[in-house]
Amino acid sequence: MIGIMTRAGGRAVTTLVALCGISAASPVLAQSPAEFYKGKTITIVLGHPPGGSYDLYARLAADHLKRFIPGNPNIIVQHRPGGGGVAAVRWFHAQAARDGTSMGLFPETIGHTQLLTPEQGKWKVEEMTYIGSLTPSNAAFVIRKNAPAITAEAMRQTAVTVACTGVNSQSYQYPASLKQLGGFKFNLVCGYPGSAEVMLAIHRAEADMFSGSWHVWRATQRQGLSDGSLIPVIQGGLKRTRDLAKVPLMQELVSDERNKKILEFISAGSAIGRALIAPPGVPADRIAALRTAFDQLVKDEAFLADAAKRAAELEPASGAVVQGYSDAIAKAPPDIIKAAAAAMAKR
Repeated sequence: MIGIMTRAGGRAVTTLVALCGISAASPVLAQSPAEFYKGKTITIVLGHPPGGSYDLYARLAADHLKRFIPGNPNIIVQHRPGGGGVAAVRWFHAQAARDGTSMGLFPETIGHTQLLTPEQGKWKVEEMTYIGSLTPSNAAFVIRKNAPAITAEAMRQTAVTVACTGVNSQSYQYPASLKQLGGFKFNLVCGYPGSAEVMLAIHRAEADMFSGSWHVWRATQRQGLSDGSLIPVIQGGLKRTRDLAKVPLMQELVSDERNKKILEFISAGSAIGRALIAPPGVPADRIAALRTAFDQLVKDEAFLADAAKRAAELEPASGAVVQGYSDAIAKAPPDIIKAAAAAMAKR
């Protein structure tokens, strides 16, 4: 009888412990985004140093987004420069917190890097989730007004010198692909340390044209763009950005349908632009909360006023839309990827 009582008592104790465990775990398992984020800090990781457009948009988001995230967490910006942003993306994909307290704002080309230079792009962009984009980053081919040719059509007949920072940069790859696939007479000269040195070369007439992000041109070269000494002639992207509504896209300048598809693939990252992204494994309800917060942010009057004050161009896209752009890059046909790599190769 004592043995029976002991076994029964043991079962009762075991049951009680199990129930207590469930009770203790339930609040964590059922924790809402508001409960989770209360008192937390979200870190926006950048692969570039302070200053520049990545920092501009990250800090703009950090200063306002917290008002719309349930629980109102603090938001800080962390810089992890190195390798043109590559090192930060590697770290972010492999080691960033998976609980919704980490976001990144990285180059729009990370999907291309993964496919075209896998030895560098050691991540899987399809495992990450976009929260939303503040603005596309269409490239603008801007030429000085006294160059030998100042229209896209004239550049098929007359050579112009195109400055670039390096063969792995957009400033080389976009003009190189248009030269290869569109028959443009571009003389590509790489090795400039940065955009400041490029602009000095253009003002000295040592170079004629440079391909750079339009929002950087818009923020740093307002005078030249206003007085006509600098002329946007071509842009890279999937659709024309508002400011350059009359400037043709690269793929609009070729007639061959396959070449159009190659150029669309090459410039597809421009549509992603300055976008916030979450690492793999973040719970779905927290992704939904962050995406909803982003959609509310870009309609907020205080945010819009601050963006205007900082000269930050806005043309927002939702997380789902940006995810579609990214997924399309990741699923590009192998023959298009191979042709794009050949078109952008160093010559």
